[in-house]
Amino acid sequence: MFIGEEPIHIKVENKSDIAQIVLMPGDPLRAKYIAEEFLEDAKLVTSVRNMLGYTGLYKGKRVTIMGSGMGMPSMSIYAFELIHYFNVKKIIRIGTCGAVSPKALVGEVLLSDRVYSESNFAYTYNDYQEHVVKASKSLNEIIKSTAEELNMSDKIHEGMLTTMDVFGPYIDYDRVLNRIPKEYEILGEEMEAFALIHIANSMNIEATAMATVSDSKYSDKVLSIEDRQKSLNDMIKLALESIIK
Repeated sequence: MFIGEEPIHIKVENKSDIAQIVLMPGDPLRAKYIAEEFLEDAKLVTSVRNMLGYTGLYKGKRVTIMGSGMGMPSMSIYAFELIHYFNVKKIIRIGTCGAVSPKALVGEVLLSDRVYSESNFAYTYNDYQEHVVKASKSLNEIIKSTAEELNMSDKIHEGMLTTMDVFGPYIDYDRVLNRIPKEYEILGEEMEAFALIHIANSMNIEATAMATVSDSKYSDKVLSIEDRQKSLNDMIKLALESIIK
């Protein structure tokens, strides 16, 4: 397999510009927002194809915020390069999802313990034939204990996500959900977590995914702009506080 000596999609002045702990929002502009609002001395370290990555300090510890783009192929590119070329040790995906269970409430943060996908992504990647990947248990335990410290335990719901190859609201995703084995209780659907966690597991680092529920097929509730931003900020703070431990 040809890999090459230098990454293709992340270009930095020095390899030390990437910290060993990383938060990965899908939207590169959300990476910019997090860096500007939550980090000290934040510096734009990579911007190939406008996929922005910033490194700065959170409570004195170096953290990189790196956009992943949408979908598993895009996530897999950046996750692989971060781990292979920059020796990243911990990654938390932070994003949004749609709830597909009445138990997942709009505004909650879903913390993935496992992720299901019917995609062939993992089989193509390295012949992994299972459709479930497990998030880092130790990282999840840190996130849950940190949520207690921040009085956010009531906003965290740990459970199973599903990662789809398509944007759920644009298809009849009940058709897809009905194909998932009944023993799996899926709380939310999104497009990146399975790829991140599979690559992390394959390369022996810690990774998990957190997603704020932005909408639900079981609710007409729509978060106001202010409530949506607060929910995202709460998730960002929780992720930052957890990943520096």
